[in-house]
Amino acid sequence: MSGGPRALWVRLTGTLWFVPSGIAVAMAVLAVAMIELSTRVDDDVLRRFPRIFGASAESSRAMLSAIAGAIITVAGLTFSLTMVAVTQASSQYTPRILRNFMRDRVSQVVLGAYVGIFAYCLLVVRTIRSGDEGRFVPSIAVVLGIALAMAGVGALIFFIHHLASALQASTIVARITRDTVQVVDRLFPEDVGEEAPHDEADAALAVTLDARWTAVTAPATGYVQAVDADALLRVADRHDLVVRLVAAVGEFVVEGVPILWALPRAPSDAPGREQGGDWCRALREVFTVSSFRTVEQDAAFGVRQLVDIALKALSPGVNDTTTATTCIDHLGAILARLAPRRVESRLRARDGTLRVIAPGPTFDSLLALAVDEIRASAASNAAAAARLLTMLELVASCAASPQRRQLVAAHVERVLGDAEAGVSSPYDRGRLRELAARALATAREARALPTGARAEWVRNGPPAPPRSRAG
Repeated sequence: MSGGPRALWVRLTGTLWFVPSGIAVAMAVLAVAMIELSTRVDDDVLRRFPRIFGASAESSRAMLSAIAGAIITVAGLTFSLTMVAVTQASSQYTPRILRNFMRDRVSQVVLGAYVGIFAYCLLVVRTIRSGDEGRFVPSIAVVLGIALAMAGVGALIFFIHHLASALQASTIVARITRDTVQVVDRLFPEDVGEEAPHDEADAALAVTLDARWTAVTAPATGYVQAVDADALLRVADRHDLVVRLVAAVGEFVVEGVPILWALPRAPSDAPGREQGGDWCRALREVFTVSSFRTVEQDAAFGVRQLVDIALKALSPGVNDTTTATTCIDHLGAILARLAPRRVESRLRARDGTLRVIAPGPTFDSLLALAVDEIRASAASNAAAAARLLTMLELVASCAASPQRRQLVAAHVERVLGDAEAGVSSPYDRGRLRELAARALATAREARALPTGARAEWVRNGPPAPPRSRAG
């Protein structure tokens, strides 16, 4: 179910067929253009460069046929390598990263290039004539086909390198972090704009779902991938509605169950609970519902992927502390980016009038999602617990308000409490107490760091606490 042009574009570019199909069509157009160009300039080109462009019809046909056969074989190899990489990454890290590999632009372009070269050679080879048919060899098109074949060899070498790099845990984690940070920047900007009036907001939140509210049901069963916020505000403003969303992006909905409630401000316009009217259909169309979650409007899903990889790494069967600490570091980068931003507002207004009451992620919920499950799994792992405390100190130093720093301090105490019970070494417990003390001190006293200082903090670690001088 499409929720707008952007959602449709994201869904199409996340497949393994759309970009390759577009490249194949472009290469077919290129073949036609080169054939037409050859009919006009071949005679002049052959006179000037006979050794480069001069070739018989038989040799040109044989060469392009060999290129087409080899290229389609390499395309099958490329697709097989991609599937092997996807399967290995899914089993080693988490199934949630499958769509990251499907959205990988390098894989899509390389696969499309091979299919496109195959289509190019087929279209050119069928125009070559000799003997009784009348001789015609599109020399420029043939030479370009050879150049494309050489480029395909280079693409194969680059693709193998790219695949080897893409399977590394650090690369996968860094890509998830980059996508999630982009979502944070887009959904939670520094200036979030106009807020609804407090008195009207309180009144709207106090209203119960009485007979004037109209249920708008989910268009399909699945996860809410995206909500077109601009379209939602336009529909609410055009029909003078207050819209109260039941499900946030990333939540599971069932077809026929209310996904939002709408309250017409003018009682005479209320159609009751029956599903009728243009605005009910328009409200359904702002949702994109599918069988899986995506990160485009769902920062929590990016956090979820990193947490899943960390949990898999901390499991007794894997026991990969380095991968777990890498995930914790990148979770800290996401939370540090989120900490100074205002994300708790559930209210959206237009021209000073409350229009939408929308549930969404809060700093508290994202912090808990990033820490709680890893804290439980890292209770007996001193290295992971120490990195978790260091990450929380970073988040506390970037937090915009004392309330958020208090939330961070509560998580620091929980991490230390679990580690005290799970870590057996007295030395490691003492080290964790020192890290927790530093994090708590930061949570009590820190102010949000400027961007440059924050980057220095991430690169070199927190400054050492001042030493007391005896005497």
